[in-house]
Amino acid sequence: MLAPLPYDLAEAEAHLSAADPRMGALIQEIGPGAPGFGVREMETVPALVRAITGQQVSTAAARTIHGRVVALLGEVTPQALLAQDAEALRGAGLSRAKTAAVQDLAAKALEGTVLSREAFAALPDKEVIARLVAVRGIGVWTARMFLLFTLGRPDVWAPGDLGLREGLRVMTGAEERPTPKQFEAAGEPFRPWRSVASWYLWRATELGR
Repeated sequence: MLAPLPYDLAEAEAHLSAADPRMGALIQEIGPGAPGFGVREMETVPALVRAITGQQVSTAAARTIHGRVVALLGEVTPQALLAQDAEALRGAGLSRAKTAAVQDLAAKALEGTVLSREAFAALPDKEVIARLVAVRGIGVWTARMFLLFTLGRPDVWAPGDLGLREGLRVMTGAEERPTPKQFEAAGEPFRPWRSVASWYLWRATELGR
């Protein structure tokens, strides 16, 4: 269940439409205030366990494995993660690398590198990212998705996301998908609402299919 965005979506859409008529047309085609825009009100560790579980597997596989991990732990907390040995976590479907990642996440949460959702909410984006990428298996893309989906930050832009770059290609009618560098530059007019632009570009990818 998604909670409402912690900012004015209509204001963001108006800015984006003025910044680029093609984005404005996309917003009108999909529908202003389109459903599905929101924040997952999850604590940090459960949210990141879910993110790690879903890396490089299909949505269906991620859902199944995550369900098994939750069933094994009962409650997804640092203490519960560290109470399980690696073989038990691997038995739930996590790879060796993902098992090491969730255990490192738990350890860094207990030592204070990884903070609660409330504590992270008080920090700027760069510091949140710096703390998260200190965890094994969490890169900048995952950290940015945490900012967007869990903290509800309004100006997240992820050049490493193939779906977003494909969405920009669809929106602009280009033949080739932009490079990460080109995508980074293309997002400048959308500041400070690049998160909302991202929502619409993901929807554009679906339209392109």
